Amino acid sequence: MVRHTGIRDADALERVIRYVLGEEGHLITLSNIADYMKSEHRKISSETIAGYLNAAAKAFLIYRVPREDAVGKRTLKINEKYYVVDQGLRQATGLSNANAIDQVLEGIVCMELKRRGYDVRVGKVGNKEIDFIARKGGETEYYQVTYLMGSQQTVNREFGAFSGLADNWPKTVLSMDEFPRTRDGIRGRNIIDWLLGR
Repeated sequence: MVRHTGIRDADALERVIRYVLGEEGHLITLSNIADYMKSEHRKISSETIAGYLNAAAKAFLIYRVPREDAVGKRTLKINEKYYVVDQGLRQATGLSNANAIDQVLEGIVCMELKRRGYDVRVGKVGNKEIDFIARKGGETEYYQVTYLMGSQQTVNREFGAFSGLADNWPKTVLSMDEFPRTRDGIRGRNIIDWLLGR
């Protein structure tokens, strides 16, 4: 990638990509990354960071997911999310997939939605976040992703993310629960069954 893009500081590129992989599924700004690099005693401009992220996206290492106001249907200009195209890259850079299972599952779902041909966005509804707004052929689906519905707090958070949406498009909470629950017309599904199309 360094050779094809003309990037001169391979170490800085690697650090930026590693940071993004570690923050997979979290909202990221260029200033977040610049602050991280500064803490690593590496001063780097936002423009350079943006160039690194664009190069990594063009090389299909990461996928950028824009954020949108799910009610107003407009793209927000700050705070995007990035997902690694292959979860093995996280492991290869020394990041533990086992310690970030929620992030890994979210990344897998994002890439599967892309594979199925959806345009994927992160949704904002007031102060709540919807993991994915997926659109294809004039239709919309909403997804929340979590490892397990282990507590009532988790159930309320995941199903509650859809409150404030006035439309009737399908809403799904994906988890590793063997027998997922359904609530208020929002379907719970096992991630493996969903991935396999069952």
